[in-house]
Amino acid sequence: MHMVLLWLMAAILTGSSAQQANQRFDYLVRADFFAGAAGDEARLARAMELCERTLADNPKHPEAMVWHGAGLLVRAGQAFQKGDLANGGPLFDRGITQMNEAVTLAPDNPGVLIPRAATLFEATRGMPPDMARPLLQSAVANYQHVLEIQQATWSKLGDHPRGELLFGLAEGSARLGDQQSARMYFERLIADAPTSGQAPRAKAWMETGTVPKANGLGCVGCHK
Repeated sequence: MHMVLLWLMAAILTGSSAQQANQRFDYLVRADFFAGAAGDEARLARAMELCERTLADNPKHPEAMVWHGAGLLVRAGQAFQKGDLANGGPLFDRGITQMNEAVTLAPDNPGVLIPRAATLFEATRGMPPDMARPLLQSAVANYQHVLEIQQATWSKLGDHPRGELLFGLAEGSARLGDQQSARMYFERLIADAPTSGQAPRAKAWMETGTVPKANGLGCVGCHK
């Protein structure tokens, strides 16, 4: 999983939760998950084991479910990179199913919507267009719902989480060919999050119609 996604998810998750810190499952799992997605198998295993222990106690824990599903997609991607389609395909299918079930259980929880959307946002980059499009559409829909949920507290969020979510929506729209929506979200990003690290990239898109690559590590669309 690309490091852009990892930092993106951390930033949105940090910015928009109404939960207390000691209640947030993502605080318990995300550091190991991010390290694992970047290649540290031992830490990915630790994150998956935490999810599995949590699900053993509560099989309907939506946040443990979505993070476990995301971990399965990471492992699926690793298998695909090795040419191991026999294992990669079932892992991918299980991961998608598990993340979808989590959203069904908690359709208004940003702690579920954002990990699912951010994971699919990145996972679809290397897929054939016909396969990627419906998954990317559902990821953008998750981001849009998070934006709706956050409207009551939007003014209290910092520029960083606002910018990351809006950039994710804008880039996702652009990838889907919806240039009108992309422009709307980029314009809102520039207006609502002018000091965000994504504002220069939004301005570059407005000038060129192309999303420039991030410099170094960044995060897009995954804050809560």
